[in-house]
Amino acid sequence: MRIVMTGHAGLYIEANGRTVLCDPWFNAAYFGSWFPFPDNASLDLDVLRSPDYLYVSHLHKDHFDARFLAEHVDKHTTVLLPDFPIDDLRRAMEELGFHRFVETQSGRPVELDGLRVAIATSTSVADGPIGDSALVVDDGVTRILDQNDCHPRELGPFRALAPFDVHFLQYSGAIWYPMVYRWSDEEKTALSREKRERQAQRALHYIQAIGAAHVVPFAGPPAFLDEDLFSLNDLDDDPANIFQDQMSFLWWLAEHDVSHGYLAVPGSAIDVDPERFEVTHPMGSEELDAIFRDKRAYLGAYRERRQHEIAAALPPPVTDPAADPDELVAELASWIEPLLAQAPTVRQALGGPILLDVGRFGVVIDPSAGRVRRAGPKDETTAGHSFFFDEALLVSLIDRHVDDWVNELFLSCRFEADRRGEYNENVFSFFKCLTPRRMEYLEVSLELVARSAAAGNGGGPGELLRCGDYLVQRRCPHLGADLSRFGHVEDGVLTCALHGNRYDLRTGRCLSAEGLDLFTVPVDAADPVDPVDGAEPM
Repeated sequence: MRIVMTGHAGLYIEANGRTVLCDPWFNAAYFGSWFPFPDNASLDLDVLRSPDYLYVSHLHKDHFDARFLAEHVDKHTTVLLPDFPIDDLRRAMEELGFHRFVETQSGRPVELDGLRVAIATSTSVADGPIGDSALVVDDGVTRILDQNDCHPRELGPFRALAPFDVHFLQYSGAIWYPMVYRWSDEEKTALSREKRERQAQRALHYIQAIGAAHVVPFAGPPAFLDEDLFSLNDLDDDPANIFQDQMSFLWWLAEHDVSHGYLAVPGSAIDVDPERFEVTHPMGSEELDAIFRDKRAYLGAYRERRQHEIAAALPPPVTDPAADPDELVAELASWIEPLLAQAPTVRQALGGPILLDVGRFGVVIDPSAGRVRRAGPKDETTAGHSFFFDEALLVSLIDRHVDDWVNELFLSCRFEADRRGEYNENVFSFFKCLTPRRMEYLEVSLELVARSAAAGNGGGPGELLRCGDYLVQRRCPHLGADLSRFGHVEDGVLTCALHGNRYDLRTGRCLSAEGLDLFTVPVDAADPVDPVDGAEPM
């Protein structure tokens, strides 16, 4: 099997005379904020034009590059479809002209002509109605796992498909937290250090649990080339920067006794079978090392080459001071208010008002009233979550009717944020679901969560896990991750490594988000119960 890295989470797999193109990304994403790192513009795109199969893991723009797919991939290519609860990915592919599909069931192998593939999906309220997915490709001799940036809570499907010769996985940041928040530099530095370490530990957990013979970190970080965002790049291997690069993570793995990690950049070819693993890079060692050794210079030159794309991706500024803000507010209200009306459980889960401050004026999404209105003088102090960004971005979101603001505005990092109280993940789930179909899915999902909570998780906490002097529910209250695998206890706090939620073992209170409580009871006060195989959190 030969695997060519096309950049970021992109792979071109050749095996048994068949080819699979995975997550090709070449164009600027998120209002021109993200570019592939390292630069992949020099690749021969004609080689990728007619794969036998195309796999897009999910609809995020660094995986689903609509422009590239429209311009460079033969529409007779067969698309491998993950088993998502809503068919938005298929619809997006059909809009581009693709018409041949293989529908899969999560974790179940499919026999293709010369290949055996399986796609495991990860869906939850936090993932939105689409979710994420990971791909297994088996040619009868070699088997690889393309996990990209999927964070599965259950590893059973992967163990059933093991062993793996190569494991490709994300390790770095792909988020706006905590950089955009209007907090002190000291607080953001401490939170960034914690997040960077947590990301690395999560990747290490997957590496150890999957147990592949070889590991290739990929799917991040992006390159931030806009001058306003350039400081987000990890230029000096800063432990307080969440966008750790491939080389830095490989050093970190070596410090944690993982010696089977390998670097791959756009154009790197990996030839693998059970007896061989060989990486051939598209450049000499000095040029390759310079990308990471003098990253500031590399990104500066990269920025000069792609500057025109940044300008083209940004909406024109709003220059008319006489433009009536109420017209824009009315447009947003006509879009959002019907969605709020159909989703009472979502409205309750959102909590307080949400403020969108675009400088010249503000807009409030008021869940309790089910209204969208012009912001008043007191709204900035009473809003639960507040977002501050340029008016032109709001105009663009409304004009294009962008149905997932996470997959455009928030991942762009072109905003600032603040909040009163703890983080409420439902706010961001809401902004992923701005169509009737998606909002219906979110409403039903939150209804099920609410019913489960009201019933005490089905009449009780379920299986229990011993954490020091306490018995706690085995499943994280957030998204159900197995705390015997993803949990870590320190100073009386249980942290779930999957998304970083922290719980006070004594009280069960979630210290990082609202509305999540962990069942916990001292061992000597508990009813007789068998802990899960005596397992201790990692």
